[in-house]
Formats: sequence, structure tokens, C-alpha cells
Amino acid sequence: MVITYTPQESGLRSISNRNSSHRDIMAGKMTNGAPGAQLNPKEDSVRRSAAVKRFVMKNLLVILTVSGVILGVILGVSVRSTTELSLTSKLYFAFPGELLIRMLKMVIIPLVVCSLVCGAASLDTRALGRLGVVAIGYFLGTTLVASSIGMVLAFAIKPGLGGADNVNDLFDDQVIEPKEVTDSFLDLARNIFPSNLVAAAFISYGTVYKNVSWSVKVNNGSQVVETLLHEKLPIGSDVDGMNILGLITYAIAFGIALRKLGKMGEELIRFFDVFNEGTMVIVSWVMWYAPLGIMFLIAGKIIDIDDPLLLATNLGKYILCCLVGHVIHGGLVLPLIYFVVTRKNPYRFLTGIITPLTTAFGTASSSATLPLMIKHVEEVNGVDKTISRFILPIGATVNMDGAALFQTVATVFIAYLNNVTLNVGQIFTILVTATASSVGAAGIPAGGVLTLAIILEAVGLPTKDISLILAVDWLIDRSCTVVNVEGDAFGAGILDVLNKRYSKPQDLVVEHELQEVNTYEAPKSLLDPERSSLLSSQKH
Repeated sequence: MVITYTPQESGLRSISNRNSSHRDIMAGKMTNGAPGAQLNPKEDSVRRSAAVKRFVMKNLLVILTVSGVILGVILGVSVRSTTELSLTSKLYFAFPGELLIRMLKMVIIPLVVCSLVCGAASLDTRALGRLGVVAIGYFLGTTLVASSIGMVLAFAIKPGLGGADNVNDLFDDQVIEPKEVTDSFLDLARNIFPSNLVAAAFISYGTVYKNVSWSVKVNNGSQVVETLLHEKLPIGSDVDGMNILGLITYAIAFGIALRKLGKMGEELIRFFDVFNEGTMVIVSWVMWYAPLGIMFLIAGKIIDIDDPLLLATNLGKYILCCLVGHVIHGGLVLPLIYFVVTRKNPYRFLTGIITPLTTAFGTASSSATLPLMIKHVEEVNGVDKTISRFILPIGATVNMDGAALFQTVATVFIAYLNNVTLNVGQIFTILVTATASSVGAAGIPAGGVLTLAIILEAVGLPTKDISLILAVDWLIDRSCTVVNVEGDAFGAGILDVLNKRYSKPQDLVVEHELQEVNTYEAPKSLLDPERSSLLSSQKH
């Protein structure tokens, strides 16, 4: 039997079926897996729990890292309030955190050298020069902006004003021997070109001074007068600490040289690429230990503070000025620059690097955070490996926005402590010197304090007051490091977008040229896969 429907009957039946399905859905019934069907409470709770589980598993590392910071604060405060630990016990207590620092430092040299060699070799000379100019402009521009923000806030909040008598007697004078401004910049140039590349992996060049005296005999005609002269002579010395600037310089030069060699250098480039990928696998293993290490790093530092309340009371304005400045620069200025250039949501970009930022807060080291930053910028935020592995190692060394801001605030703070009124010339000197000296600051804990003496010497302020800065550096340095690595990440994101914009016309030209090549019949010798992978790949 064949049953037929008229169009009117078919339409009525389809409307009736839709109404019936709608009634079933409103009644909470499952109708043949209809997409709009409503779940009963039990099934709804199961689906919600599955969604929560997926979210937790996807963001497990971020949750663990942030939890490590919170638990570290709680643990440190609890141990401090209940137990008085000896110096040896404090060292043992912080041992898990020390292991994290050692793990991260272990992969810095292979990561920096291999990534820069591959990055420099993969970029052509024109792109390398163009991106290099943009990167330098970004690094110097953001650092100068950070210094200016610190200067404005320091004059607005006036840290140290009228507090010299209350503050200077609180701490021991841990005086850092200052260097002449000229010698500081000469040391920077010397470290860029190390005399021993192997030694650059663990020592750098540093100037120390030796007092030299000698006599000069002058003949006045009637008699010979002997004059005793004194001079502070700068001499070179080895300073413990990796010369990262020298390694960066050589790695970039070596990568460019390998590219110039053509096919002869391809095997070595491939070796460095594989070496780099293997190092990133090790970094992924270290990441899962990071929450535990960060917890003990922060707890150990809280236990080691002599009197947190006294420090906060007497240096409160200085601490507030630095932290507010870092929040403004890291939370508003850097995201605004990223948005203006890329037209993308900067805070979505930030959510992808929460784990490296938290690690930066825990370790207070830009260099130690570098491996995690490279991994997250590439895998979460989608920045091209060629850009991230070339720019981030350089940024971790020369881009110190947080340090420049803190140095500017610290200089004004010490000026107020000593009742010194800074003139326009001195303010300009502070801004320029803070921007320039932050380039040479080591990417290690308290690295910015070491270069603060250069700025104080440049404007004639006493370096003995650096002991006050050291007293609260455990907190300020963590804030500085977060801003430093955030600036590096945004720089990589900006350069990635600009590189894609620049390369689009070139890609179209290359594609057009390849289409023209494929219209010709290639000689048989060129169709050998071992001789021409490009042409052979076009065969299907």
C-alpha cells in the first residue's frame, strides 16, 4: 500500500510534529536526542561536573602555581608565628625552592644559545634587521615610559620626605661599592664581546678599583720638587654570574653565519633546532615541580624577614610608590601598547601567561622564568617559534621596565631622605641613566639594586642608603620581575603580529613564483628527491 500526502497535509503534519516536540521539551523529556532537550537535574549536574573537570584539567598547572603562591604566604606566616628557626633551619626549609631555581638555571644556557641560533638562522637579513629595530625601539620606549611613571609617582607620593631620622637608623649599612658611570658602560660593552666564550657561561667582566700612588719629580730650575700623586685605577676582574649578553651576541652572529653558509650550515641548524626542542621537553617536566618550589621560596623569604611590620611602617610610601607604578605600567600601559599595535585583547593574552608571571613572582628572576615564558607564549598564545625564541631571550636581558621604574623611585626616595632637591638636569639624568643602566642589569634576584649605585653616583647622592632598598628588595624585586617578563611577552606578541603583516606581500610573491616554476618541466636530475625536495613535493 502506498500512502500519499497532499502538500497541505504534509505541512500540517510537520507543524504538529514540531508542536509535539516543543511540548516534550517543555515537559523535560528527551525526544530522540533533540539538541534543545532539557536535562533532568541528575543529568544536568553530571554535565556540569564534567565541564568543571575539563576546565580544571586544562588549567591545572595555572591553578597549582597560583595555589603555591597562596600556600607559601600562609605557610611562611604560620611557621614564623609559631616557631623560631635557626639560620641553618631556614636554609633547610627553603631547600625545595632552591632546587627550582637550580633546575630553571640549568636549562638557560642551552635554551638561549640554541633558540637564538635557530631564530637568527631562520630569519632573512632584511627581516632580522627590521624586527631588530622594532624590538630595540619597543624595549627602549617602554623602559623610558616606566622610568617616567616612576618619576611622576615619586614626586606625587614623596616617599622618604621627613623620614630620614626614623629610617636611617633601622638598618645596617650594607654599602655597595659604586662604580664610575663611564666604567659601568664600558663593562657593558666588554661583556657584549667576551674574550672567552666558555668562561662567559659562568663568569662576566666587572671593574674594581685599586688605589695607586707614585711620585713625580718636577724641576723648577732652582730645585727638584718631588710630588706624590694618588689615583683610583680601574682594573678588570671576574665576577660570578653568567655573561648572558656575550652569549646572546655570539649566538645571533653564529646563526647569521650559518644562514650565509647555505646548505653547508643546514645540518648544524637542524642540530640546534632538535637540541632546543629537547630542552623544551625538559622545561615541561620542570613546570610541574614549579608550584612546590614557588611555595617554599615565598615561605622561606617571609620567615627570613626580621620585622615585616616595622619595614612596612617606615618604608610604606616607598613600597606603595613602586607597587602602584608597576600596576599602572603592567596593567595599563603595556596592554594599551599591545592593543594599539595589534588590535587584539591584551588581557586575553595575559591569561595565557599566568603561570610564567606567577613563577616570576616566586623566583624574582627574569632569566629563570625564560624557559616557562617561551613555552607558554608559543603553545598558549600562538606566537611563532621563530619570533619568540629570538626575542624573548634578548628581552630577558635588556628589557627591564620594572627595574627602571623601581630605580627611579628609589633615587627620588634617597634624595628626599637626604633633603636634596633635584633640579631639572638631575631629573633628566636619572631618567636617561635608569633607562640605560637597566639594560645592563642582571636577570637575577636583586640585579636592579646593583645598578642603582650608578644612578646615585650620576646625580651625587650617597650610595650608603642602598641598604634601605635592600631591606625591602625581597618584595619590590618580585613585582619588578613580573613587569619585566610581562613586557617581554607583549613584545614577542607585537613582533609576531608585525612580522605576519610584513611577510604577507612576500608570501604572495613567493607563491606566484612557485606557480611559475611548476609550469615548466624540470630536468630529471632535479626531480631526484634527494636533490630537490621543493620540486619533488609538488608531485602527487
